[in-house]
Amino acid sequence: MKKIKTAKLKIIISILSISTNILIGEQLGLEKISSVEQKAVYITQPPSDSSRLFTLNEKGFIQIIKNGETLKKPFLDISDKVKISFKSIEKKGLLGLAFDPNYIDNGFFYLSYINKKDSLTVSRFRVTKNVEVADKYSEKTLIKVAKKNNSNFSGHLNFGPNDGFLYISLGDEKHSPSRIGSSLDLTNFYGKILRIDINDEFPYSIPADNPYLGDIYKKAEIFCYGLQNPRRFSFDKSTNDLLISDISKVSWQEVNWISWGNSKNANFGWDIIEGNHCVDQEELCDTSGLVMPTYEYPSKASYLQKLLNLGSKETYGCEVVGGYVYRGSKHRSLYGSYIFGDYCSNQIWVLSKKKGNITIKNIKSQLKKNSQSFPLTISSFGEDNSNELYVVDYMGAIYKFISN
Repeated sequence: MKKIKTAKLKIIISILSISTNILIGEQLGLEKISSVEQKAVYITQPPSDSSRLFTLNEKGFIQIIKNGETLKKPFLDISDKVKISFKSIEKKGLLGLAFDPNYIDNGFFYLSYINKKDSLTVSRFRVTKNVEVADKYSEKTLIKVAKKNNSNFSGHLNFGPNDGFLYISLGDEKHSPSRIGSSLDLTNFYGKILRIDINDEFPYSIPADNPYLGDIYKKAEIFCYGLQNPRRFSFDKSTNDLLISDISKVSWQEVNWISWGNSKNANFGWDIIEGNHCVDQEELCDTSGLVMPTYEYPSKASYLQKLLNLGSKETYGCEVVGGYVYRGSKHRSLYGSYIFGDYCSNQIWVLSKKKGNITIKNIKSQLKKNSQSFPLTISSFGEDNSNELYVVDYMGAIYKFISN
């Protein structure tokens, strides 16, 4: 009898718990899963891996988190090749990491970094027979681009989920408007996202459907352009939409959410527009043919800007941190929405786009309320192979989204 009563009690408690969750809605939180070295800037996972996460450190090395524990020995250390900066406004060192879609078979992965000569370098490396140690001397350089005047040179890497090609983001040569904007000049790589095929030829070939293939006056690697500092971009794993967070050093931070088809050959407008605003505020600008941002918020905003923008949503900061459209199975309230944040104001938002309607929700307060600790400085978001999301704290902590 006691066993029957205990079983019934457990069923009643379960029903009450489910009912409570339905009534109050999903409550989101962050769980700190591991500590890593300071200056952590990105986290990702190799294809078909479920036990390890790889954390990129600006100082020039990659750490492995295995089953919640950070391994002592780095997966790779190229700090002797990497140029770092002691200025907080500059982003140097290691910038991007992407594992080859066929990583299990070929062991290839790709890094972008600023080298000692101040050039952006995109290279291929290979893992050793020990799957937790990479071969430092296996480096094969794909692309080098002089850094010039830009203090934040993007450098994100991502493989397209549908085409398997490598996409590379590069910031504009300058952060201030000029007579001839490099990001609108199709004879260079500045202010662009590139798309290359690393599968057949070394260092790479040009995909047959790249928009400028065959045009001798334009760079065939260019996929889209008119960007200021696309520090992070991602693909919606369900729709293949391209999402680009474009950092401004001046007035407006941008989020661009566009279908893959429409993103090919897209002009995002820098340095004609920043956000939805003409860069030259004293003159009307021609926005025809430009892709306007899905969402914008003010940089280093005045009180009036904060009030006029979205009031209680607290959409302000100085450096947008791009994230992901959530396609995991654990958080119903996030499904199909874009999660992103800001490096300076340390906010986290949920951006939804349904039937053309754009809505945004600030979830920082909810996350802090339901978490034992919260990131001090959000440097990046990450996604694992189950499409669950992570937050990288620049100060050396990794958090995972959790809920009731």
